[in-house]
Amino acid sequence: MNRLQSELHRLYLSKPQAHGANTTPPSALIDAQRDTVRALVMELTRPPSWKLLSKVWHGVQAELELPAPAIAVSGTDGLQLWFSLAEPISAPQAHAFLESLRVRFLPDTDARRVRLMPAADASALQPQRHARLVPALQEPTGNWSAFVAADLAPVFEETPWLDIPPSEEGQATLLRGLDTTKPAVFEEALKRLVPITANIDVRVTHPQPVTAAADEDPKRFLLRIMNDDSVALALRIEAAKALLQHSNEHRPRQQVD
Repeated sequence: MNRLQSELHRLYLSKPQAHGANTTPPSALIDAQRDTVRALVMELTRPPSWKLLSKVWHGVQAELELPAPAIAVSGTDGLQLWFSLAEPISAPQAHAFLESLRVRFLPDTDARRVRLMPAADASALQPQRHARLVPALQEPTGNWSAFVAADLAPVFEETPWLDIPPSEEGQATLLRGLDTTKPAVFEEALKRLVPITANIDVRVTHPQPVTAAADEDPKRFLLRIMNDDSVALALRIEAAKALLQHSNEHRPRQQVD
């Protein structure tokens, strides 16, 4: 395993993979058995404005005290932010967190320009639930995705790609300077986001009452609320927090010899 592969494993991969850094499939970012992720990706496209996306990059550090996410060019049409978690969370939780960041820092940006990965679920429009690992060759165009430094991100607004393979050593060096988000820091960020989104006007055509059936499992109920677009965003974030706490409490503890 080279330096770049080691950094990708440290920051983003759900579990060890036998693939090379440039051939690892999107499924490597999701633990299929548990449906959990450590990598959260926000992508801005049409056009890929760093002026807008930098609001998220600066905001999560200044307001939420999160480590700086990696910045990447998608190799096609977008600029990306890659967030790293020390401990995995469910894919729906990850998507809900990214959605709360979008609402907080990009409230006036057309939501159709913002791709959040992992997706809440696979669909015909987004059959792949997660991003493709960076760096990677984009076969249709021959261009490459790559991680880039913050001061170079504006250069790629019109051409968010490299036309030659990026240096593996250079990519590893960029990633080496990044920290992964510890569970306590992530939970604190969730708490700070709730007051911010509590007063958002969520317009619903046919709102449904937030009630659980008498025999419904509490975890299933929370998942239903978190994934229900008709429920106020603040309540969905609270459901995500409760699920995160539940998963932490029931995570098997490692035995120390």
